Amino acid sequence: MLTKRQKDNVFKKFAKSEGDTGSPEVQVALLSRQIEALAEHLKKNRKDKHSRKGLLQMVADRQKHLRYLKKKDEKRYTTVMKKLGLK
Repeated sequence: MLTKRQKDNVFKKFAKSEGDTGSPEVQVALLSRQIEALAEHLKKNRKDKHSRKGLLQMVADRQKHLRYLKKKDEKRYTTVMKKLGLK
């Protein structure tokens, strides 16, 4: 679970305009931060199967957002991928 401050930092870094929380770039960045946090949790708690399922759902959701963004605008897609260090 991300704190409000962590979410605000993601919004500031990836938002296209003031108050933007729904653009694909912001959603992908937010999901990436949540995935990182949950992966750390699972390193300590290997038997937490419910959290593992949630992690897999978040990864699938991020992939859907990335596919949409790539289809919609290739330049925005590559920018987000570089900023997040994916691929």
